[in-house]
Amino acid sequence: MMQGQGVPRGLWVKCDACGAILYHKESSSNLHVCPRCDHHFRMTATQRLNSLFDDAKYRRLFRKIRSGDPLEFRDTKAYADRIKVYRKKVGDEDAVIVAEGMLGGIHSIVAAMEYGFMGGSMGSAVGEKLALGAERCLDRKIPLVVVSVSGGARMQEGVLSLMQMAKVSAALARLRERRIPFISVLTDPTTGGVTASFAMLGDLNIAEPGALIGFAGPRVIEQTIRQTLPEGFQRSEFLLEHGMLDLVVHRHELKETLVRCLGYFKQK
Repeated sequence: MMQGQGVPRGLWVKCDACGAILYHKESSSNLHVCPRCDHHFRMTATQRLNSLFDDAKYRRLFRKIRSGDPLEFRDTKAYADRIKVYRKKVGDEDAVIVAEGMLGGIHSIVAAMEYGFMGGSMGSAVGEKLALGAERCLDRKIPLVVVSVSGGARMQEGVLSLMQMAKVSAALARLRERRIPFISVLTDPTTGGVTASFAMLGDLNIAEPGALIGFAGPRVIEQTIRQTLPEGFQRSEFLLEHGMLDLVVHRHELKETLVRCLGYFKQK
């Protein structure tokens, strides 16, 4: 598709932080980080996996798991129809891709959430795939890395969505009992039921710079407690300072940091 005076659509991208207009290839070659101000753009699940696995080689797991429509939910549109649109637009693996491969030479499973699929919301398919990924790590005695980006639990599936919080958390508890590493990577945004469950249960909780992390949004909290929140509230640097995160790591250093940490765990 063409945009304006013969300019291909998607050729340029605007930085939300500094307003710089960037050539798309310039941004993508820099791991989708603004070269002007260091703002971290959101990455797709596929881009994330390509950036972490050695030589961008990996095998996708549990590809046939799909969310159902148990409530026959409808708002402005039927939930079943909405899911079909996202599958056609983003892909049919729902809001998470679970993959197995080598991460710095370490056999690992990495689950990357997809914000483009209903805001990375966690429904029954997402929870099932994450739980199965953890169980596969348990069977093979290999580490698990989950990269979160999510608006929280998916309301269209009601209590079945909320149950995924407990199911995934229980699977991670079994990993901890067997001393199999789980590293949680929180990116912008990680909120709602995802933050309230598996995203904060890592042996290490690592965030990218400037990521919004929390349960409810800042405006909701301000309206509830009727107080002005501190500057930078719910951003990764604030949470690191207050003990809720272990590390804040630039995207350029993320793979190296994961490999180093997994190597440390392997020696224990």
